[in-house]
Amino acid sequence: MDIKRFIINKLILFFMLSTLITVAVALIGSAFAGEESIGYKTMLMPIGYAALCMLPTFVTYSKRELSLKELLLRKALMLVLLEGVMMLIVFTSPVIDSSDIRAVLTIAASVLVIFVLVNLFLWLKDSAEAKKMNRDLEKFLQQHEE
Repeated sequence: MDIKRFIINKLILFFMLSTLITVAVALIGSAFAGEESIGYKTMLMPIGYAALCMLPTFVTYSKRELSLKELLLRKALMLVLLEGVMMLIVFTSPVIDSSDIRAVLTIAASVLVIFVLVNLFLWLKDSAEAKKMNRDLEKFLQQHEE
């Protein structure tokens, strides 16, 4: 994959992550601190989390097409790194009660759910693009057979 396409994919990923992290923060915050109110600056927190979570995604970059085994290995490494980034945030944040094991496990589980959802969304997008390219190729070949 060329670097331009890689960066475009990372921008798409960033906005997906920002949205899903915002949903997760709202759900987890409601469950563990529902009576608390937040300020407008706090609403930017998911964007910062998404930016930090972008860093581990660079382990999937390759100039050549990865084999399925290589891709799965890199995705597993990326998930471990993502969990590490979020646990670093959890244990250094003055806002999150890291002594509440339920809260920590809920955040770790939300990272896994977001990881699965993002990969599912990206697969659906890539699958639709591949189907369109195949249809376009079929049309092109039919036109040149005539």
